[in-house]
Amino acid sequence: MLKRRFLYKIKRPQKDEKLPVVLSKEEVAKILSSVDNVKHKAILMLIYSAGLRISEVVKLKPEDIDSKRMLIHIKGAKGRKDRYTMLSDRALQTLREYWKEYKLKKWLFSGQDKERYITTRTVEKIFSNVCRAVKILKSVSVHSLRHSFATYLLESGTDLCYI
Repeated sequence: MLKRRFLYKIKRPQKDEKLPVVLSKEEVAKILSSVDNVKHKAILMLIYSAGLRISEVVKLKPEDIDSKRMLIHIKGAKGRKDRYTMLSDRALQTLREYWKEYKLKKWLFSGQDKERYITTRTVEKIFSNVCRAVKILKSVSVHSLRHSFATYLLESGTDLCYI
């Protein structure tokens, strides 16, 4: 006897689309100015000033920083695409301080094992500790820095296609 199988196309429920939490310029300044460790400051400053994803900043190599053209080369970003993003003067200044203090080898931000890059979890922990220290009560993540960057560009009149 043949058994019949029924296939149903059941649609998954849609996810709620929540607006990202955006930090004010004062909150971002408070966060960045309260970081004492130059490595941690450089990481957070690059995420904010260049609009980087956490996965992009941890995988940066020293050769990805183009200080002459003031660009950062992001290789294999989301969707395995390469792209360039801007490098601010202040971020470059912080990077140079970091460069002098740490002798860079393979990765711009190496982990405890110098042959491997710092983990995204470590960066998340750094950010949450800083936010707790400066008493930011919003529910924020490292990605909030990226959203804040994009929001300020939009507010200052930058074309949405460029952002």
